[in-house]
Amino acid sequence: MASSDVEGLKGSWNYADGENFDEYMKEIGVGLTSRLAAKSIKPRLIISENGGKWTVRSESTIKTTSYEFTPGVEFDETTPDGREVKSTINFKGNKWVHTAVDKNGKESVVTRYVDDKGRHMIDMECGSVKARRWYQRAE
Repeated sequence: MASSDVEGLKGSWNYADGENFDEYMKEIGVGLTSRLAAKSIKPRLIISENGGKWTVRSESTIKTTSYEFTPGVEFDETTPDGREVKSTINFKGNKWVHTAVDKNGKESVVTRYVDDKGRHMIDMECGSVKARRWYQRAE
């Protein structure tokens, strides 16, 4: 079920696979212990929206995290590994672009969209490092 806009991201998604995630985490400043733990986690993502406020919830056997946002409005976010960042999420066509800046001014950009195979794609970029994770819609 491909969708032409960000509405297609709503629902539950199970982790399927990824590439270069460890290098990306290293680039954004995640420590070794947290990176090792993150490698073994296969989270389920739940994305919902109520009255213009969106919620992203990540559930795993180790940790459950969530954040809420209103598109286009900057918010304070604590990342799953405990870093404090200033985030803004904008919807651009069928993509959702999440820009986060840490206390040292390092910027990372995470772009979410549903591809033509119905997968929830997450492209991550920080500096020269690019990574990708993808999820399948949960039954």
